[in-house]
Amino acid sequence: MQKTVFKVSDFIAWQKAKTLKLAPEFQRRAVWRPGAKSFLIDTIVRDLPIPIIFLRDRRSDTRTLEPQREVVDGQQRLRTVITYITPELLENYDEARDPFTVKQVHNPELAGKTFAELDDAKRQAILDYEFSVYVLPSNMDDREVIQIFRRMNSTNYALNKQELRNAEYYGEFKTCVYELAAEQLHRWRRWGTFGDGEISRMAEVELTSECVFSFIEQKIGGRLTKRLDVAYKQYDDKFPGRANIEARFRSVFEEIDKNFGGEAGSLLFLERRAMYVFILFIYDKMFGLHTTITKRKKPHHLSDRELVAIRKASEKIVKLKAPKAVVGATQKHTNDLKERQALFKFLKDQLAHA
Repeated sequence: MQKTVFKVSDFIAWQKAKTLKLAPEFQRRAVWRPGAKSFLIDTIVRDLPIPIIFLRDRRSDTRTLEPQREVVDGQQRLRTVITYITPELLENYDEARDPFTVKQVHNPELAGKTFAELDDAKRQAILDYEFSVYVLPSNMDDREVIQIFRRMNSTNYALNKQELRNAEYYGEFKTCVYELAAEQLHRWRRWGTFGDGEISRMAEVELTSECVFSFIEQKIGGRLTKRLDVAYKQYDDKFPGRANIEARFRSVFEEIDKNFGGEAGSLLFLERRAMYVFILFIYDKMFGLHTTITKRKKPHHLSDRELVAIRKASEKIVKLKAPKAVVGATQKHTNDLKERQALFKFLKDQLAHA
């Protein structure tokens, strides 16, 4: 097996010469949605890495004397690139399935433009992009190739729900929550809310997604998986109020960090098990949980009295002096609606009587 690099233009040339077999029998068929295709082209334009492509050398054509190559893994990536640049080279091109352009949410500069409509510099950058490629020898038979292909597609750990959403959606809602979660990465770590293992499995993205959707719903939510699946699908193409939500989310995190950022380990509400309710509670104090997200609103900053009450509330829970339902809601990471509502109400009551 040989590791090398090939440019996009190499694959286009091979497709034009009919020396590239895109879809062997053991390959999955082209199923990418337009959002995934748009995201790939933007990745290439930005010269960011994508997963390695596997090819197998085939015996040269005795008539044309051209070497033949077969795609073992990477058909959907290559098909997307060829579709964008030279769709006429695809023998099974489908007008109802294959055409796409880059989405505004991925790259405003390229949005809605075909490859031919890009300027020379952008077209050249795409053609010169280098794929990392493993090339299998031509004497490797189909049984060995199929075994390699199946190993590559069966030894990965099972994807969790958030990783599955990441693989399925590429639109407005996903882009929003991924950017917000990434902006707060230093805080997630410093506060001790998430460790590197949880971050690698997108736990902080899932929490950000749930908070943002709760801003939209204007209420505390439960039944996590179903709610988030609805959010990603419903706001994939259009996301009204996105700019306001992003501004409010950032303001909430600034407020938390300014007042409690140095209290990791002592303030219960910075821990993952209580963070969802705490974010919604601070949001409610600053903007009002039941206010629409389509209008801008000036934030209310926490008073010294409110800050003291929040710290005392944390202490009561830790010392088991809070109601049983409230303590139970903070002893584990919970999606139970009643437990979340109990904790939220407890916090509001503590501030009301401070």
